[in-house]
Amino acid sequence: MAVMNKKGKKELPAISTSSLPDVIYMILFFFMVSTSMRDQELLVRYKLPDATEVSKLEKKSLVSYIHIGQPSLAMQAKFGTAPRIQLNDSYKNTKDILDFVAAERDKLNEADRAAMTVCLKADGTTKMGIITDVKQELRRANALKINYAASKSLGYY
Repeated sequence: MAVMNKKGKKELPAISTSSLPDVIYMILFFFMVSTSMRDQELLVRYKLPDATEVSKLEKKSLVSYIHIGQPSLAMQAKFGTAPRIQLNDSYKNTKDILDFVAAERDKLNEADRAAMTVCLKADGTTKMGIITDVKQELRRANALKINYAASKSLGYY
């Protein structure tokens, strides 16, 4: 039997990288379009209380958020450690809630204004006095649909 030897070693052809920048730009554009940016910068720290019965909101575009908790670590030197109310991107008082609700209603369509919901994201250790004050101001602003944010727990303790 004859053994056949290949005299010349064949090399692999070079990979063309001319279309690589196009692929990278397509991937970059895809992630830029599909990623949503955070609406607000959180100025307060909070750990949501646990709940056993939670449900998701249907239309998150109709929800306005009020954050209640201790100021973040960077802001504690200026504002202290007492719980604060954050409306949009700044600390506010309970008196500013009327203007906040009016501005949030103006952003919505005429048909969706009745379905606007205010979500309270409060720290689990926040005293009920500040939450009651916020609820009273929401009642004065005729924002009667209130949602309390909570994290889902697996059962009772």
